[in-house]
Amino acid sequence: MTELPDLIEYCDNLLDAARFADYAPNGLQVEGERPVQRLVSGVTASAALIEAAIAEQADAILVHHGWFWKNENPCLTGLKGRRARTLLRAGASLIAYHLPLDAHPELGNNATLGQRLGFVETEPTALANGLLWVGRLAQAMTPEDFAAHVSQRLARPAQRIGRETGSIERVAWCTGGGQGYIEQAATLGVDAFLSGELSEQTTHQARELGLCYLAAGHHATERYGVQALGAHLAERFGLWHRFVEIDNPA
Repeated sequence: MTELPDLIEYCDNLLDAARFADYAPNGLQVEGERPVQRLVSGVTASAALIEAAIAEQADAILVHHGWFWKNENPCLTGLKGRRARTLLRAGASLIAYHLPLDAHPELGNNATLGQRLGFVETEPTALANGLLWVGRLAQAMTPEDFAAHVSQRLARPAQRIGRETGSIERVAWCTGGGQGYIEQAATLGVDAFLSGELSEQTTHQARELGLCYLAAGHHATERYGVQALGAHLAERFGLWHRFVEIDNPA
């Protein structure tokens, strides 16, 4: 059993949370009533995840997408109010790390996605505050085969835009909503860029830059960092931990 302030202090230091000017508060977002012995992790602090955590008798929920986003109404009314009441009645805490979890060099979303996809020689670049990563495929592939490989590894069809011929070897990526970094990725001399989402302008950018762009899903590309962090905390503090997958096609 671990005291909540000790767990948060450790996570803040591990992820260097103070370094990031983020869109939401990182760390403890809702303070529960008890120390942490049982931890449930998930991608987003949705009602479905909260209910699943309560069924597991979780003392705390660890997520990548928490609450209180910039430019959103901060009032706990309507949908937010229902989520908050459910969490507070259960006495559980909500812990969220957004950009710090994207960027961590070992446990982060970008690092763990690269591992999941079997990329080699992976490293964060100096671009985009360390959120844009680069690496190589273990074996060169055609754009079609690369898309099939990513789709198979993530169990979700990846949407392919841009280059349709040639060989894919050197790749860049940024999980989630990182498609806006496509022009910065092109300056790295890569053959392909992978992120979670596809914006209207991304299609034209990929074609004009000569890149193979894969939109592999915001949720699908950001499932692995929170699992890695949860497993690390379980080992470090002797906690019970379970990752709960809430399906999301986005």
